[in-house]
Amino acid sequence: MGGSMMSEAYENNIDAGLSSLAITNTSPYHNVPVQAPIISSYNDQIRPLLDTIDRLRNLNVMKEGIQLPTIVVVGDQSSGKSSVLESLAGISLPRDIGICTRVPLVMRLQRSSNPEPEIWLEYGGNKHVPTDEEHITKDICIATEAIAGAGKGVSDTPIELYVRSQSVPDLTMVDLPGITRNPVNGQPEDIYEQVSAMIKKHIEPQETIILNVLAAGNDFSTYESIRMSKQVDKKGERTLAVVTKADVQPQGLLQKVTADDVNIGLGYVCVRNRLGDETYQEAREKEEELFKTNPWLSKIDKSIIGIPVLAKRLVEIQATMITRCLPEIVKKIDEKLDKSVLELSNLPAVITCEREAWMTFTGIIRSVESLLKLLIIQGDLSQYPDDPNMRCSARLADMLIKFSSDLQFQVGTEFLMDEIKVLEESKSIGLPNFIPESALLAIIAQRVDAIRAKPVEFMREIWDYLEVVISSVINKSSENFSQIQPSIQRASRRLISKIKEHSVTRVIEMVEMEKMMEYTCNPEYTTVRTQKIASQANFVNAVTSNQGTYTLAGFGTFPITHLRKYPAQLLHRAFDLKMSITAYWPIVVRRIVDSVALHLQFTVKNLVNSQFQKEVAGELGGGGDVEKMLHESPSVASKRKKLKDSIKLLKESKEAVAGVLDQNLGHAYHY
Repeated sequence: MGGSMMSEAYENNIDAGLSSLAITNTSPYHNVPVQAPIISSYNDQIRPLLDTIDRLRNLNVMKEGIQLPTIVVVGDQSSGKSSVLESLAGISLPRDIGICTRVPLVMRLQRSSNPEPEIWLEYGGNKHVPTDEEHITKDICIATEAIAGAGKGVSDTPIELYVRSQSVPDLTMVDLPGITRNPVNGQPEDIYEQVSAMIKKHIEPQETIILNVLAAGNDFSTYESIRMSKQVDKKGERTLAVVTKADVQPQGLLQKVTADDVNIGLGYVCVRNRLGDETYQEAREKEEELFKTNPWLSKIDKSIIGIPVLAKRLVEIQATMITRCLPEIVKKIDEKLDKSVLELSNLPAVITCEREAWMTFTGIIRSVESLLKLLIIQGDLSQYPDDPNMRCSARLADMLIKFSSDLQFQVGTEFLMDEIKVLEESKSIGLPNFIPESALLAIIAQRVDAIRAKPVEFMREIWDYLEVVISSVINKSSENFSQIQPSIQRASRRLISKIKEHSVTRVIEMVEMEKMMEYTCNPEYTTVRTQKIASQANFVNAVTSNQGTYTLAGFGTFPITHLRKYPAQLLHRAFDLKMSITAYWPIVVRRIVDSVALHLQFTVKNLVNSQFQKEVAGELGGGGDVEKMLHESPSVASKRKKLKDSIKLLKESKEAVAGVLDQNLGHAYHY
């Protein structure tokens, strides 16, 4: 924007709409002449919109996460922010050396036909302070001290200033503390961080229009307020700049607003600040004279100069943003209302007697049992979609696979040495070439002893995991009855402890049985042994013929020189024993894994189907105790109240926007 192009652009914006907000304004009020001292409002169209947003703001609908269209005024310290707001409102605001505004000041300007201005403050939830032009500064200072203290600290708790007058536009703006980098005059050391956080919170929502106040004498790009607004509005699409103190530094101002180096999407308005004891009418007359007669300022297009133009621009922008946002606001209100109603309906009914208490208790237990069946037995994934640890069927399968892998025997470094040692120690008087049963059992016992701790560790790990799962399910099923949760959890832990110890005892028995007798009816044993024993003669010949290594299916290539000192007869028997164990051990492992898996399935189903309910019922005892435990907890009562309050607020909000939305659906603002 710049020169004649800039003038033309701003004329188009004023007459046809705002380029960034895309207004097409065919309102019959559009060409109404500006009335002294500021602007005529689009009463029939804008006032209902603004009243609706103010009503929603009074209802505090923003605490439900619904953002409202807002004009937020920001600026560096001493940028002239207060002067601009004074000119728009026609009243004096607090001024001081250092920070002036210490809390958000929500200025609700309402055009009125009453010749006498009405001014009042609201703050602290219930404070209503009528005031007037003479006392407004003092009353704002008193309210600020009540909120932020008597020092120089800041607070994000707002003061609401209402001004009803013939001489104000229909506007609602939020004035924020000026940005200062270095604390002075008793300001907190972190004043910059506090103010920056407050400003960012207010200007970040996409529904916010940023009114950035800049002093004419400085380079616009150096302003901290520009830097902050660019962080949340990179393209400047919702930022309007007001350039103050045009009379102090008129030279070069035209070039600054023409160049637009800081990318202000909604453009600039240049104004003159009121000085000394000037009345607001005198200030406007002097402003008009300044921009007409000053050799530098007179070149700036009239469509971007003066407080009246600023007021009109703000009114138009505000009306456009409200109209644009209303449908989305209604949608969010409906969504949050539906959600709150659903949450309230899901809260348990208040229990009034022992019978209701037992019915509720039974419902909790059944809910736990049902959820455990889905998670552990049926492998349902829908209950905890974002928690992989609660995909119980898959996790149990993973643990079982790892357990099976851990049981596999690791081949020693020296082939046949374990078997030769056992055969030497189990020699007896008898027929040669027979493998003593004691030798086979000794080898099996060695292998079983090597893995005997693993089934116990596995079973403890399984039940530790299931204890966490069951605890989570109990919490979920009884989340609205915090008093009864400890008793159910205690009964659950006790039951799981008993089952765990029983399971450990059971798997120890399974393992010990494998040491007592070698037996299988699995034909795989005979098949595998026959296949492997076929290499016996070749293997012995390789050893006796002084070969260094031997290759055997299932064992790979291994050295055999260490076997040359043993007689061929012993080597035949050791090889036979080795192949017998090799064929038999996988069957032992599968039998242990299968038995452990079947035991686990059986005990889990038994826990879910009967043991859990019996254990919890025994823990709770009589019905009177159950009724006491199921009395609504303070947290649930608080949640119920919060949901009811939310529903009431959202219903009132919905009613507040319903009429004005219907009225404006076919309005003259188009997007």
